[in-house]
Amino acid sequence: QISKMFGTVVVGVGIAGLARIRDLMNPMPSSPSEHLKLIGFVSRRSFGNINEAKQISLEDALRNKDIHAAFISTENRSHEENIRMFLEAGKHVLVEYPMALSAKAAHELWEMAEQKDKVLHVEHIELLTEEYKQLKKEVSGKDLVKGTLHFTGHVLDENKSGFPAFSGIARLTWLIDLFGDLTVTSATREKQKDKNYSRMTVHFQTANKKPLTWIEERGPGMRREKKINFCFTSGCLENFPEAPRSSVGLFMQDQNLFAKKLLGQVSKEELAAEKWRILRCLDLAEVIQQYCEEPEKIYS
Repeated sequence: QISKMFGTVVVGVGIAGLARIRDLMNPMPSSPSEHLKLIGFVSRRSFGNINEAKQISLEDALRNKDIHAAFISTENRSHEENIRMFLEAGKHVLVEYPMALSAKAAHELWEMAEQKDKVLHVEHIELLTEEYKQLKKEVSGKDLVKGTLHFTGHVLDENKSGFPAFSGIARLTWLIDLFGDLTVTSATREKQKDKNYSRMTVHFQTANKKPLTWIEERGPGMRREKKINFCFTSGCLENFPEAPRSSVGLFMQDQNLFAKKLLGQVSKEELAAEKWRILRCLDLAEVIQQYCEEPEKIYS
């Protein structure tokens, strides 16, 4: 049996793109990633080569019949356009989260991938961290009373990264994955332009009408960290459980998952659950943005 190989191109060489190039050039032995072959990378900046990888033009990447899949690692703002171009060219797509900055675009792109029978895979390395896997075990089977997830981080350029509900969708994904479907009850956002500071506060309800709060806070010099406070009928969890270091990098784990999808080794049930979760989070991100951008209601 001839082993099936998928030619790939990496689009965008920021931190994620460089990690992608490295992992494609050094696949884990005997892993699904051995079926991916890096043909080249695309960047607006001119590099020539990165290690053995050669730079190619976007036109070549779209036209080249030896390229079956694209890894989209550009800034958030251009994910949608890049996904569309590569799907239209008949390529499978792996894209870093968020896949788009509007729910409508996300649903359209997903439909397009299904019509063309192509894999559209959205990276969610935040679900692959050992820290998260331990947290999920810890939370599993417990009854939530109320909870808060508070993220702080450095300032983002919103023109490139999008509204905080989209750029911070990793946090929303955690909450949905841990506690099931959520509805937004309210959301507000405080901005101090002069201080380059932004704080978004979102209130949710679980299916059992339990309150959850997500705070996304960014400002100069803010350390990147997550704080949790989840209270259950059995007690509160305020610190992350101890987690071992994983021997396999997060991007490599994600790349293996993408390759498994290309090889048809992921069950229909898993694919359906993942599709629901990704699109549901993007729908909620949009609802949050609408709440935050509503003009202040003035009660006379």
